[in-house]
Amino acid sequence: MYRFLLSRRWLITLLIALLLIPATIRLGFWQLHRHEARVDRNELIAQALTAEPVPYDTLSAAPGFAVPKDLTWRPVTATGQYDPAHEFVVRKRTDSSGDKIGYFVVTPLVLADGRGTVLVNRGWVPSAASAAEYPAVPAAPAGQVTLAGRLRADEAASGSIKDRAGLPERQFTLISSTQQAKESGAALLGGYLELTATEPAAPADQPELLPEPNHSDIGPHMAYAIQWWLFTAMIPVGFAVMARREAKDRRKEAAEAEGPAVAVPA
Repeated sequence: MYRFLLSRRWLITLLIALLLIPATIRLGFWQLHRHEARVDRNELIAQALTAEPVPYDTLSAAPGFAVPKDLTWRPVTATGQYDPAHEFVVRKRTDSSGDKIGYFVVTPLVLADGRGTVLVNRGWVPSAASAAEYPAVPAAPAGQVTLAGRLRADEAASGSIKDRAGLPERQFTLISSTQQAKESGAALLGGYLELTATEPAAPADQPELLPEPNHSDIGPHMAYAIQWWLFTAMIPVGFAVMARREAKDRRKEAAEAEGPAVAVPA
């Protein structure tokens, strides 16, 4: 009754099903691993954000220091004077709502203890009339200030951020202490400070401060993993249903081919 399963068409269908099963299982585990990585990242950020603030130069004590993941987002403080002569902006950045594209304003802070200079992301400002025009940037507070912020690692070129050359003066696409050290010749400590507060209080017209990173959203990866595994279970079930339907249709066709029974007269 099921000899048709040995036909070329059904053997190819069976082979496809057998190949799909391990593929969908693997895709499910891939999504599971992405879910676990997202959860670990959120926990790491939450731990960093709740740590006690420490002076910036106790974590990043030298130029070229690569901020590791377990120190990223740590609360830090820094005391010194801004260096507006080496201020620059970073292109194609969004405001806190994620709806408007503008610039991040980055101003170096010369530390009062003389241990170096720290890049400070002071926040977001809207774009100028054209991309070639430098945006309107509120002046950094003058005199000695004490800053509170979050420690961030130097940015590197990625799929969403390109390191472009030939941009207008004092415009860049990355926040990188290594890149800026080459531009200015200053002894910039590795990474940068993402500003959250200033003492004494800064004027009200300062750039828009950046919000805390989202560390509660776990994403859809677990749901995707379950969907792949459900699809895995459906493959053999679907094959069995198709085979039974084929067998039923063949029996029906065979019965119709025999035709109705003919009565023999006595």
